[in-house]
Amino acid sequence: MSHQNTRRKKQKLTPESQFRSTLDQCSKSKDLSAAISLYESSAHPTLTLNNLNSFLYICSEALSDPNTRKPAIDFGFKLFRNHNNENLRLNEATLTAVARLAAANGDGDYAFELAKSVKKHGVAQKLRTFTPALNCFCSAGAADRAYEVAEHVLSAGLQLEEPELAALLKVSVETGREDKVYEYLHKLRRVVRGVEESTMAIIESWFREKKAADVDLVSLDKEQIKEAVARNGGGWHGLGWLGKGEWVLQKTNAASNGMCCACREQLVCVDTDRAETDKFAQSNASLAMEREHQSNFKEFQEWLEQHSGYETLVDGANVGLYQQNFAQGGFSITQLDAVMKEVHRKTQKQPLVVLHKKRVRSLLEDASKRELINEWIDQGVLYETPYGSNDDWYWLYAAVKLKCLLVTNDEMRDHIFELIGSNFFSRWKERHQVRYTFLKGSLKLIMPPSYSVIIQESEKGSWHIPLAGEISDESSRTWLCAIRSG
Repeated sequence: MSHQNTRRKKQKLTPESQFRSTLDQCSKSKDLSAAISLYESSAHPTLTLNNLNSFLYICSEALSDPNTRKPAIDFGFKLFRNHNNENLRLNEATLTAVARLAAANGDGDYAFELAKSVKKHGVAQKLRTFTPALNCFCSAGAADRAYEVAEHVLSAGLQLEEPELAALLKVSVETGREDKVYEYLHKLRRVVRGVEESTMAIIESWFREKKAADVDLVSLDKEQIKEAVARNGGGWHGLGWLGKGEWVLQKTNAASNGMCCACREQLVCVDTDRAETDKFAQSNASLAMEREHQSNFKEFQEWLEQHSGYETLVDGANVGLYQQNFAQGGFSITQLDAVMKEVHRKTQKQPLVVLHKKRVRSLLEDASKRELINEWIDQGVLYETPYGSNDDWYWLYAAVKLKCLLVTNDEMRDHIFELIGSNFFSRWKERHQVRYTFLKGSLKLIMPPSYSVIIQESEKGSWHIPLAGEISDESSRTWLCAIRSG
């Protein structure tokens, strides 16, 4: 019976449905030749916008293969010419795909015009629509045209990301535009924490250029530079190239005391801006109020006002459940106690542990754990979050509000933290999150680095560029250090 039903369904497919089904298969397999055959086998094809976009997507995906590059460009433009006047309301996906074809054909001007025309079609602009034109101009060494695209992107309210900034940096290096190299290095530092290896190679190539050795800005005194560094929060002055002479480059690991091993120059400790931190805490509180019982969270805020002397917060659930996913595993009060004692030893102050009331009640029922829990309660170092609450809102708000350290291995990637925003949050985590490990029962706290993991420009004109990548210990991160000889 099922075979008969399948046959009936196949027989009921209209020519349009069959066409769409075959096109979907071509799109899934990114089969350009099959897509061309499908189109040409249709006597008088009239495409919907969805079908046109599918064909153009297949063409743009075929650009990376030298064997299919030219037929993809030819077929894509043929489609666009033949169906652009069929009263189709072109969207961003259409124009982005054609812009990619234009850029692959070496026509950056047309790719740029297509990208700008998105606004005329009444749809939202995206960075990906401008990237083909920008990359085309950068590859051709047309630096001024690439800068024009970059300015247009910014005027459209879009943010350049590392791939685009790396392309702009590369063309600036290749054309000897030291002002633009400087500008895009600073734009890069605002967008990323560490740079990818390909971007690092571009930066290295600049510092090895003769032009880089000759460029300098000598009209500033030390006090001007110091004031600029202080005004910018440390880590950069933004006044231009300082000093003169060849650059000495060395890749090194940054030592845990914040000293760069290559040049023995102190990396700058950059914490988050106070006003920005207060705004972040308020944002967190507002979101918590929406998702938690308002009276419960309000009570916690009032309690925190009266108990604001803590310098360290501990995510109790995260510590207690660490590596407990085995048959006899449960909540380890021993691990939590070890963290509490180690924090006290390091800071000479008791931390505050945040733990759900349901978890605390369960621990109190165990005679072997009751004494320790009661001791924490008596000392005022345990806050029990109420039933029905999410611990995360409480310990995060407290850590930000009190501007203190937070002991947790939580990567903070779930929906709660996505609501807050990533740019400031990533900087805050870098400066305040304390991670931990238990190796064979021995606790190790991994403190935040004593310097900010970000591109840094020193008062002496040296540059320090961190390589991207997640590592367990910041002292092992690779940095590129560029200092003037002598």
